[in-house]
Amino acid sequence: MALHALTAKEVTQKIVNKEPLFILDVRNESDFSDWKIEGHYFHHLNVPYFDLLDGVGDILEKLPSDKEVLVVCAKEGSSVMVSEMLSEAGLTVSYLKGGMKAWSEHLEPVKVGDLKDGGEMYQFVRIGKGCLSYMVVSNGEAAIIDATRMTDIYLDFVNEIGVKIIHVFDTHLHADHISGGRVIAEKTNATYWLPPKDAGGVVFNYQPLKEGNDVAIGNTTISIQPLYSPGHTIGSTSFIVDNRYLLSGDILFIDSIGRPDLAGMAEDWVGDLRETLYKRYRELSNELIVLPAHFMIIDELNDDGSIAETLGALFVKNHGLNIEDETEFRHVVTDNLPPQPNAYQEIRETNMGKVNPGEEKQREMEIGPNRCAIR
Repeated sequence: MALHALTAKEVTQKIVNKEPLFILDVRNESDFSDWKIEGHYFHHLNVPYFDLLDGVGDILEKLPSDKEVLVVCAKEGSSVMVSEMLSEAGLTVSYLKGGMKAWSEHLEPVKVGDLKDGGEMYQFVRIGKGCLSYMVVSNGEAAIIDATRMTDIYLDFVNEIGVKIIHVFDTHLHADHISGGRVIAEKTNATYWLPPKDAGGVVFNYQPLKEGNDVAIGNTTISIQPLYSPGHTIGSTSFIVDNRYLLSGDILFIDSIGRPDLAGMAEDWVGDLRETLYKRYRELSNELIVLPAHFMIIDELNDDGSIAETLGALFVKNHGLNIEDETEFRHVVTDNLPPQPNAYQEIRETNMGKVNPGEEKQREMEIGPNRCAIR
């Protein structure tokens, strides 16, 4: 009997649709505890592949008969072999095509909404890594913000909808994932923009992104307005798009706020973080729809699979925006920093253009969840 494979896209749809799924993860315990596939109604059993080499008899009673079972491993091979053994034992199971490698790299485009003069805003959800990137489209032109290294997905998407990329932005120098911005700009002859205060070590040409450098896309009424908003990095820059959307980078998330320590400057930058969140953002319209560069937990997904909330709602429900005492804020931020992202120094150097690792090495550098928010 031929085994059935589920793609990362199909598993993503189960998450968005809030369907139940039972996952047998056969990676080692440390990899599983660090990072796994999350879903609203997903249940997990972690049994390392090497514990199953002599057979699957010991785990059969632990697998449900009333839920779909998906076997997951790092790159697919081990999950195929375990699925074969379970199938021979009479169970109906599937395996994740491409394993966690494919899960980490899947991007799901979601239309967030329409712009005033016929344009559209798209969010690209990297569901397995929690990274969010954006495409602003208007009158045949497009701008991309915070692109991942899976650049073909963006290039194929603009070909499908018949638009040309003319601007590419990074809100800051990323430390948890490798930016695809420079590669996209090179392939499309687009202008690549980077905040100059984050670009001190870069070894390539870029257009300095500063507050006041408003950029028009397609119809001139659709503008991307940079807003200097340090705190996660010294150069972090938010964008206000069409006076409707606030692309907050890694400064503000739906469920948390950004960490200020990825350049070893937590004590210095925590003040900038508070200034941005409690003063600069407070001056903005509560009606702006916040679109962050990452999400942390699956509960942040809306029913359509997007991650978005009004700024006014976040001022009410986001704990990081409701710590009135500045000393307490400093302690909450600096005392609740999660572990550093995997290979974050190498990722920073890659995004500066100082090193150029191959594709497999880049994949290894990015493995695991994003860790851009304080806990």
